[in-house]
Amino acid sequence: MGFDSLPLWVLLALFAGAGGVILVCGVHLTGQADRIADRTGLGEALVGGVLLGAATSLSGTVVSVTAALDGRASLAFSNAVGGIAAQTAFLAIADIVYRRGNLEHVAADVSSLFQCALLMLLLAIPLVAYTTPEITLLGVHPASYALVIVYGSGLLAQRHVREQPMWRVVNTSETHEDSPDEEQHDLRGNLRLIAGFSALMLVLASMGWVLAEVAGALTDRFNLNASLVGALMTAVVTSLPELVTTLAAVHRGALQLAIGGIVGGNTFDTLFLMLSDVAYRDGSLYQAVSPQDYFWLAIGLVMTAVLLLGLLVRQKSGPGGIGFESVSLLGIYGGAIALQALG
Repeated sequence: MGFDSLPLWVLLALFAGAGGVILVCGVHLTGQADRIADRTGLGEALVGGVLLGAATSLSGTVVSVTAALDGRASLAFSNAVGGIAAQTAFLAIADIVYRRGNLEHVAADVSSLFQCALLMLLLAIPLVAYTTPEITLLGVHPASYALVIVYGSGLLAQRHVREQPMWRVVNTSETHEDSPDEEQHDLRGNLRLIAGFSALMLVLASMGWVLAEVAGALTDRFNLNASLVGALMTAVVTSLPELVTTLAAVHRGALQLAIGGIVGGNTFDTLFLMLSDVAYRDGSLYQAVSPQDYFWLAIGLVMTAVLLLGLLVRQKSGPGGIGFESVSLLGIYGGAIALQALG
């Protein structure tokens, strides 16, 4: 029996239940990622941006790929780019929660600056694809290959930036430095930690599949706008791990992990588009979606630019004790929702 035949209350219960499981997994992922950062010596910003970012994005990845396999191009695309906007807004919430100063000031790290710039480049690639003719190579748009190449090159460059930085952060009395809390030389403990982390990732993936099927069934049954469902329902629910991990990281004092997890997760989310393009068999995904879907990509690009400016300016305190960038992020995201709701 497919999801389409299930009663409404069952669909809503499955949607809420999957969201709850994703939420719980997110809590546990943060602590384990922080320990992995300490034990491997890779640092919070790098582990947050790569490992934690990829793990918390896994359920969203499954939603987009499943939607693309079902021929739902708009749902697949909007889920990916809508999640980027939502997750960036979560950083403003974390800034509000952290009362010792502006989060973008105290968690200054060169890796976070690099991640923001890389994310802006990755988000620009689908826009270029949208303006070009519909061409494919082995059934996949060249932009999807470009996303993988740029993402992979960015990871290599980011490690170089961390290990041999040409720019250094000016420390102030509020700056929080990333210092390991655990021993690095415990092979058995490290393997056990990584195994637990991997198990949580599998749970997130399975919950992503459930969300995709429920969202598709609800879209068909009530003739909902797939773009809104993707950007404001599945994207927000699958982004809950990012919200939880960010707030948990701030509570633990792992501030670079908080910012790195969000920006790194957003960077990984751009690969949703590549995977969805591969899974979508009716042509190029980038030409199959509507301008409304690209609206959310543009919002994510603008919000990332604002975040990058905030990390560069490093305002110690602004309106309400948070930085100008956090106020702007909440305003941009709230305005985008209002525009889509009225449009």
